[in-house]
Amino acid sequence: MKQSKTLIPTLKETPADADIASHKWLLRAGYIRQNASGVYSFLPLGKRVLQKIEAIIREEMAKVSANEILMPALQSADLWKESGRWDKMGPELMRLNDRHEREFVLGATHEEVVTSMIRDEVKSYKKLPLTLYQIQTKFRDERRPRFGLLRGREFIMKDAYSFHESFESLDESYQDMFQAYTNVFTRLGLNFRPVIADSGAIGGKGTHEFMALSDVGEDTIAFSDSSNYAANVEMAAVLDQYPASNEEPKELTKVSTPNQKNMQEVADFFGHSLDEGIKALLFHVDDRYILTVTRGDHEVNEIKLKNLCEAESVELATEAESKEIIGAGFGSLGPIGTPEKVEVMADHAVKYLVNATCGANEDGFHYTNVNPERDFPNTKYADIRFIQEGDLSPDGEGKIKFAKGIEVGQVFKLGKLYAEKLGADFLNDQGKATTMVMGCYGIGVSRTLASIVEQYHDDNGITWPKQVAPFQVHLLVLNSKKEDQTLLADAIYKKLLAEGIEVLYDDRAERAGVKFADSDLIGIPQRITVGKRASEGFVECKVRETGEQTECHESEVISYLKKLLN
Repeated sequence: MKQSKTLIPTLKETPADADIASHKWLLRAGYIRQNASGVYSFLPLGKRVLQKIEAIIREEMAKVSANEILMPALQSADLWKESGRWDKMGPELMRLNDRHEREFVLGATHEEVVTSMIRDEVKSYKKLPLTLYQIQTKFRDERRPRFGLLRGREFIMKDAYSFHESFESLDESYQDMFQAYTNVFTRLGLNFRPVIADSGAIGGKGTHEFMALSDVGEDTIAFSDSSNYAANVEMAAVLDQYPASNEEPKELTKVSTPNQKNMQEVADFFGHSLDEGIKALLFHVDDRYILTVTRGDHEVNEIKLKNLCEAESVELATEAESKEIIGAGFGSLGPIGTPEKVEVMADHAVKYLVNATCGANEDGFHYTNVNPERDFPNTKYADIRFIQEGDLSPDGEGKIKFAKGIEVGQVFKLGKLYAEKLGADFLNDQGKATTMVMGCYGIGVSRTLASIVEQYHDDNGITWPKQVAPFQVHLLVLNSKKEDQTLLADAIYKKLLAEGIEVLYDDRAERAGVKFADSDLIGIPQRITVGKRASEGFVECKVRETGEQTECHESEVISYLKKLLN
């Protein structure tokens, strides 16, 4: 491809709203352009990278016998109402009416559409298991789109759905897809981790996220420093292993604590550390109230609380609710003497405390010398806190460390969730109607592209890994007005094309400095420069990532490139 014949609008300056590396370099190198907040066009270079990523995905999907289809982006609201997600998805769901006032959505995901299709087309166990996938644009009305392609309103996604006659069959496909995703991200050159995760709005139980490690990631990964254990921080279990105290219990005492409202103020008032205090928070969990009790230096994990209670929603109660239900406001709540209608749920760490402090359920008062077994004996204990750095790894090997990550893929075990709601049944080998079991698997294709750039760039631009670069070679003629340079560059260009090597030929009438700067921005792995030694048949070869340079005779260029590209 000749550069003079394509659209690569590079920028000298970084746009003001480009806060992270991928957004900055993809804009400056002419890969994408913004059309609206969270909505982007992919220009020729960007489209070529997308195609490379999609090709790797398709190859790995073929290995696990997944069939590619294409479903509509415009979906009937009736299906979403049938599944119950019309209301559950909330304002993120793009909704619209046609001229007849019929309700539609722009697909944020396709569980409803694919399940209804299989419900109508597959009636026998002989057709199962079956896995379908598509690569398609998705729509979500993000409250605050940001970070370029990492959080947008319109994005490209690969979503797959598997249908089974049993959970054992689902487990097999889940492992196959887990391995396929591992292969995809490995082939793309990403530094990533599969982590235990929460299924969120998709639903179901049993899921892993694939996280590309990056300081700009919006998710925190908890991982072991001595094993392969990794989980989203929201899902990382905490072992019930704490040192026992030899301190003798003292008499429970109620103390006036005027204006001491947060844990640090209370700890300072009593002269102890945060981990000697008890923190109590009131939550509205579906239609019941739960008072959570944690150690003062720990934080309640609402995802764990929600999953433990098998709840639809978990919300922190208002201070007005706290005063009405318990009789005290925030900062004075505690597990001693709570009303019967309030359930008390404590984290495992609390039961190891001796002579701790907690709110007295009376504004301006706290208890000291609190001993859980004696003072609130009928409490339910569970793992309800966030894991912290330095905690024991849940697998018992090593200590926990934190890292930031970008979610690029996720695999779910949906079970019968959607099949039951949408009536996806089949006849088993005994002729009995049985509900299908489902799996769901997604890769954020455009997000993956941005994640690669987050890991592959330097101070001058992008440094694409060769498997996804838009071209394999960037051929530059430094002075297109000099015949010897043009003739040699044209000859090398034709040889590269004949060998099937993807080449971008910068034949523009631009200054050498502009061409070098643009080449660094674009980030094609190999650069061949035809310059002042063209009359002797010599060119300069440069590896973009390392900066390594060498001179080659034009007769050696093909063999040199094949060695590097292979």
